[in-house]
Amino acid sequence: MKFPRTLRRRFNALIFLGVLLGAAVVLFHDWYTRISPRHSPFPEGRKVHVLLLSSWRSGSSFLGQVFSQHPSVFYLMEPAWHVWITNHKSGAKSLRVPVRKMLWGLYKCDFSLIRNYLPGNPRLSSFFMWTQSQALCSPPACPVRSANESQCDKACHSVSLDKAQDACATYTHVVLKETRFFEMESLYPLLQDPNLDLRVVHLVRDPRAVMRSREESAYLLDRDSDIVLEHRNVSEADRQYEVIREICRSHLDIYERGFFDPPPFLEGRYKLVRYEDVARNPLTELNSIYEFVGLKMTSEVEEWIQKMTHGGGKGGGNVAFKITSRNAAEVSQAWRTVLNHSKVQRIQELCKGAMLLLGYRTVDSEEEQKRLDIGLLDPGRP
Repeated sequence: MKFPRTLRRRFNALIFLGVLLGAAVVLFHDWYTRISPRHSPFPEGRKVHVLLLSSWRSGSSFLGQVFSQHPSVFYLMEPAWHVWITNHKSGAKSLRVPVRKMLWGLYKCDFSLIRNYLPGNPRLSSFFMWTQSQALCSPPACPVRSANESQCDKACHSVSLDKAQDACATYTHVVLKETRFFEMESLYPLLQDPNLDLRVVHLVRDPRAVMRSREESAYLLDRDSDIVLEHRNVSEADRQYEVIREICRSHLDIYERGFFDPPPFLEGRYKLVRYEDVARNPLTELNSIYEFVGLKMTSEVEEWIQKMTHGGGKGGGNVAFKITSRNAAEVSQAWRTVLNHSKVQRIQELCKGAMLLLGYRTVDSEEEQKRLDIGLLDPGRP
């Protein structure tokens, strides 16, 4: 049976439109799944493990405290510090494996490996910046709950490390903050371990702001800088720039691996966070991070966040690792009025690839740099 030519044309047109619609649906689905959060499910009763991955002077101490404040979280701040301080004559590349193995044990609440890096008869106070952990300053790790770091130091200083190990097992989430990984591949064995449910929260910050903050506490970071630079002979004038170059390179590598084409075991387990987004909309961004790792916001944590991000402090000064109440939005832009424009230009050249991909706009003049009404954060990225 033959159809009239006009009907055949209409029929063919409908088929063509159907194909186009199908292709559009596929493309839209691919686009949507890329921009929307892809969270792996949280099996009932299974412990969740979180790596807060960042670099020095990027706001990670604050974000670590956002985790530490939650009653379901066992938090440790930069346990890899112990590996680096013990092997300070080595380079970052050779320390990747021992750092990963030590973190592996901590995620499983097995503290036997970290004992190798702690002096004498280890106690709670042997941990780096241990009073920053609410879990170490509260039962069951410590006999009494301490309201502040000073009280914690007095009440919990001499408690056995075994208490911390036993306490770790009672929490639903183990969160470790680290600044000593420089490529995603180093984490693959952890992500592939079926006994770990690892989520990576990758915190980045405008490298120009990082440089400004590093300059204020450079002497505290000297030993780490040596390890990052693999103990290369770098002039004092170039030292900070070379570290910034490595930081930008690592952020770019981690983001590309985690977001654009992640291996199956990384799907839904990586989240990029920009410090500036948190500074502008703290509750929105931090709720999103909590959701990503399977935590529910509490009124107490919300109140703490509001207090810490809306204070009168402007930042600055030698307050490395110190969490104080500040105006977060103003702190995030402080580099624009303080940092010399020639330094800004050099950082922009060293970090142009990372800045473009992560959504940090460059400035072409000192006037543009200091005009705070000109936004430098691309809302369309990442």
